[in-house]
Formats: sequence, structure tokens, C-alpha cells
Amino acid sequence: MARSSETFSKKEKEKKRLKKRQDKLIKKEERKANAGGGDLDSMIAYVDEFGNLVDTPPDLTKKKKVSAESIELGVPKREKEELQTEFKGKVAFFNSSKGYGFINDSDSGEKYFVHINGCIDHIEENDTVIFEIERGQKGMNAVNVKKA
Repeated sequence: MARSSETFSKKEKEKKRLKKRQDKLIKKEERKANAGGGDLDSMIAYVDEFGNLVDTPPDLTKKKKVSAESIELGVPKREKEELQTEFKGKVAFFNSSKGYGFINDSDSGEKYFVHINGCIDHIEENDTVIFEIERGQKGMNAVNVKKA
């Protein structure tokens, strides 16, 4: 006697597929029955003055006139800030044979790299110094370093 080419799992898969199809058709019919007018006016959303989405059109009496010149595109220009030019600190480390070291800022506690080329006076460890800072390749560097 020959066996049936349809196995139990094939029958189950086919039943599941047909059930999915039936469920999909039922959901489609429900959506059609419950669908509102579906006209364009019911689908439009408006943005109110605070940026929230609302379904009512804006009140035209509250409309403000804005000139195109007053709208600033891009990043606003930064005003010149008065930056501190001279800092006071203490030499935390300085290797005179290699020509570099580090200065701790007394106000902020920041540590700045200093090179011998940026020194006006000869400095050593634990000296109190006055210096300026500038951006270097790897961060801020102390320049124009002189003893206080």
C-alpha cells in the first residue's frame, strides 16, 4: 500500500495558511465597514503656534507679519567675548634637558603643556608663573611664560 504524499505537517501548514488568509479578509471587511468619510479634510493636520499638531485650522486673526530680513539662516554670529588673556599658575613639572613641562592653572586647576620655546624667562619646578594660552596640535599650550 502506498503512503499519501501529504504528511501531517504539510496539512497543518496548509490549514494555518488558509486561516491567515481568512483572518486577513475579515480584517479588510471590518476596515471597509468602519471607514469614515476618508475625505481630504479629515486627513489634514495643522500646526499651532506652539508647534503641536491639531485638527482645527489656525485662527487668522492671530496671524503675525514677519519680514524675510528678520529671519536668520544658519548659525548666529557670536559676539566677541572678553577672554582672559593672562593666567597665573605653578610649574608642576619641567624637564630642562628635554625642554618641556606642565603648568597647573591656579584658578581652574587645568594643566597646560609648556615648551621651552614658549618661555620668556628660565623656569623650574614649583615656580609661580604668568602665561597665556593658545591652541596647539593636541590641546591648549602655555606660551609667553614668565616668572611672577
